[in-house]
Amino acid sequence: MIRAVVVDDERLVRKGFISLIDWASLGIVIVGEAGDGKAALELLEHKEVDLLFVDITMPGMSGFDLITQVRQCYPAISSVVLTCHHEFDYVQEAIRHGAIDYIVKTLLEVENADQVIRRIVDRIKWDTSHHAAFKEGPEKKMLTDSALIFQPLNKKRQERDLFQLSVVRQNQLLVLNEMWMSPLVHPFPSEDWENEVKDQLDGHWQTVLLTGLLDQPLDTINRTLSTKLTPMLFYAADCEGPIRFTYTEINQHTAKMPEPDIDVLESSLDLKWALDHAAWELFIKRVWEQRPNAAAFAAFGHKLCHTWDGMILNLEEKKLFQDSMERNVAWAHWRSWLRKFSDQVQRRMVELSLTKEVMLCLVKSVIYMSKHAGEKINQVDVAAHINMSRSYFSQCFTRFAGETFGEKLRHMRLELAKSLLLETTYPVYEIASMAGFEDDRYFSKLFRERVGKLPNEFRFDGGKS
Repeated sequence: MIRAVVVDDERLVRKGFISLIDWASLGIVIVGEAGDGKAALELLEHKEVDLLFVDITMPGMSGFDLITQVRQCYPAISSVVLTCHHEFDYVQEAIRHGAIDYIVKTLLEVENADQVIRRIVDRIKWDTSHHAAFKEGPEKKMLTDSALIFQPLNKKRQERDLFQLSVVRQNQLLVLNEMWMSPLVHPFPSEDWENEVKDQLDGHWQTVLLTGLLDQPLDTINRTLSTKLTPMLFYAADCEGPIRFTYTEINQHTAKMPEPDIDVLESSLDLKWALDHAAWELFIKRVWEQRPNAAAFAAFGHKLCHTWDGMILNLEEKKLFQDSMERNVAWAHWRSWLRKFSDQVQRRMVELSLTKEVMLCLVKSVIYMSKHAGEKINQVDVAAHINMSRSYFSQCFTRFAGETFGEKLRHMRLELAKSLLLETTYPVYEIASMAGFEDDRYFSKLFRERVGKLPNEFRFDGGKS
């Protein structure tokens, strides 16, 4: 409990102020009262006090002078000014003398009293936590065992979101690398802060209750969380509710997983997981075992949208999938996104009246064409690669791609040429050959028709349209 004393030269005002508020419900007990500054100082000599409510205008010693003396003799005591004045100059003067808050007596009513005093209680607890959270020395160490860690789920979130939480207002908030930490100096019921996190942060932040921090150096904690917590959070089961970790668990976590024999994402561009339930389950299992990071999933998602543009996704669908990718900050989000992509692949298969086997063959053909676009391949080669007759492949491919095999291959070769122009310094005639065009003059003409610029102009402009 916070022990408080009320100092005011008007007895009825003191009694009225004391009786107006349910102090116990706010964690405060009134341990004394005084009619002037001298009596207040005498009271402080034999009573333990945490908080003074001080009137400004009193005979003998003013409230400001009393606050100054108390601050010098009893630095742990907080002071709040009580006055009838509410001009800005008085507020500034109160703060200059060390008051933590300012109450205008004429504006204090039953309806707002609890809110005003609760604000003061939060400030006292915050000040206490500032001093009680760390052991000062050559390196700052934690004096509390647990803390709440907050990591934003998107870059637009700011720390003002966190000050909506009572648990944060009562405890210090530290800025770490791309996350925030609030050491839990003041106990706060778990159910209460969990409900606040759910109601106030609304899924925009990941919240971790971290324990085992006692005596750990703050700099070491910061480094450990920066390198190891983020990948752990990416695969946390519940992305929106509070997560619980011990500091030992995080320390023992290997942030970089062993290099797999086969990259689970790169090997999944064949879309088998999107068309077969058993393949989907295997895909999910392998992802969980290999734990690709957030950047790998972002690259995979963009590659899916780019590769299957115009075949599985129309322009509007592609934009929807790309926009929703921006909100994927955890594995649970990506799993949902991939499930929706799988549904889209299956809808497209039904629209085209294709069997699963034929759909997989067409997907395989596109991947083969993309890998070998710079080589001298033709429709016969690709049909043979997927074990399909040339005529049937030609018919199915045109339905699937929305253009003939020849048009699609030319499009792929032009995309390859664009990359080579921007990423290498080879002359245009060599790039034409590397992109599968036998005649560099035909290549330049086609490039200008399709891209709107000659190859050298495209390179000079850095690929800008």
